[in-house]
Amino acid sequence: MNEPTARFGAGATRLCALAAHLLGWRPHEFWNATPEELATILQPASDAPSQGLDRATLNAMMERDNER
Repeated sequence: MNEPTARFGAGATRLCALAAHLLGWRPHEFWNATPEELATILQPASDAPSQGLDRATLNAMMERDNER
């Protein structure tokens, strides 16, 4: 096995184990995620306060979801 392939394999194995431990992901969930999705999930939370979701927005989202 060449060096880049070995490095990728070792790194992917570590990330898959991390996703399993921290996120409860099974291997197929890890392999179906994009690198950007994984990075977004694992990055520290922003210090900026969240504005949350008001009831009207939540109701509108639920209505759109029920229309599918």
